[in-house]
Amino acid sequence: MNKPAWNTMRGGFLGYLLTEARNAVTREIEKELAPLGITSAQFRVVVGIAHERAATLSEFARFLDIDTGAMKRLLDRVEEKGWIRRVRSPNDRRTLILELTETGRAIYPEIMEGVSKVHERMLEGLSPVEETQLQYFLQKITANAER
Repeated sequence: MNKPAWNTMRGGFLGYLLTEARNAVTREIEKELAPLGITSAQFRVVVGIAHERAATLSEFARFLDIDTGAMKRLLDRVEEKGWIRRVRSPNDRRTLILELTETGRAIYPEIMEGVSKVHERMLEGLSPVEETQLQYFLQKITANAER
C-alpha cells in the first residue's frame, strides 16, 4: 500500500497547517489583548460565557478541550480578575454556573474589538468568496471529525 507523502493533505500536512494557523491566531490574539491584561485562554472563557458556548466547569473543559483541573485553575484566574463569578444552579445545588460580572460584560466589547482586528489581519488578501470557502471547508473538516 502506498502511503501519501508527509507534505500532502492526506499525509499529515492537514494537521500541521491547522495547528500552524491556530497557533498564529493565538499568538496574535495574545499580543492584541495584552494591553487589556487578558490571555487568549482567558478571552475564550469570557467570550464562551458571553456567547453561551459553556456554562459550567465541565462544559468549559469539553469546549476548550482541557482537563478539569487545568480548567478550574483557568477559571480561578479569570474570577480573580473580577470578570466572572460562579453561582449555584437553581436546578442542582451541586452545580456552579459561570456568569460574567459587570466588569466582564464591560470588557467584552474591548476583547471582541481586539479579536476582530486580529481576524482582519489574518484574512487580509482573501476575497469575500475565499473567506466563505475557507469557512465552508473548515466546517466540513470539523463535521467529518465528528462523524
